[in-house]
Amino acid sequence: MIVLNGGSSAGKSGIVRCLQAVLPDAWLAFGIDAFVDALPPRLRDADGGIEFAADGEVVVGADFRTLEEAWREGVAATARAGARIVVDDVFLGGAGSQRRWRKALDGLDVLWVGVRCDPEVAAARETARGDRIQGMALIQAHAVHEGVSYDMEVDTTRTESLECARTIAARVT
Repeated sequence: MIVLNGGSSAGKSGIVRCLQAVLPDAWLAFGIDAFVDALPPRLRDADGGIEFAADGEVVVGADFRTLEEAWREGVAATARAGARIVVDDVFLGGAGSQRRWRKALDGLDVLWVGVRCDPEVAAARETARGDRIQGMALIQAHAVHEGVSYDMEVDTTRTESLECARTIAARVT
């Protein structure tokens, strides 16, 4: 397994797509954005679910955490069944988020990858994308890495996704 952690608009999704292209075997991609999209509408922007504040802050509640734990366990079960998996996540809780993943992935071979990007560059990408609340990239750029330990890090500020993916793939193969 490969677990990528980085803030909004850091380039994780692009790296995942490139990893799927450059790794010699088939790798499934599971991302936090797809998990959030799978939530019932009543848990979006609601107490207990996930809330996106106007300034870009993201707040998650108990119902979100319960479903997120089930999602992590499902991803881990898929890996235990023999699938190669790359996860694209945003550790809103920093080290606490990584602890939850470590618990779910116990016994699996995992490559932990930090995806960094200069906050101003990520914010510019966020604006260009037009599908994110302004401010998420700035808030998350450093916070998601607090207390998190990695096997390796990549920086997408000036490095393209494909080059980052090749660097990661070299550690896997």
